[in-house]
Amino acid sequence: MITLAEIEAMKKQVQSLLEENTALRLENDKLRTRLTQLEQETPVKSSKQGKKYIESIYHDGFHICNDYYGQRRENDEECMFCMEVLDRE
Repeated sequence: MITLAEIEAMKKQVQSLLEENTALRLENDKLRTRLTQLEQETPVKSSKQGKKYIESIYHDGFHICNDYYGQRRENDEECMFCMEVLDRE
């Protein structure tokens, strides 16, 4: 048979577990919010860096368009296909 002292000990343990669970849920919510913020910030930085990289390739005299990608532009002439790529947002 379970004694009153054992029941009280179980109640305290359950209360302790509930408090820990609540604290972990709050921390988890904060971490999810922060993760969402980081995921939204990261693509913006990457796309800006990618665009700068593509622009530098083009200014170094190479095609960045799908048709001639990586080939050297003759006499650094502008390519309308490359310009279309550069004008994309």
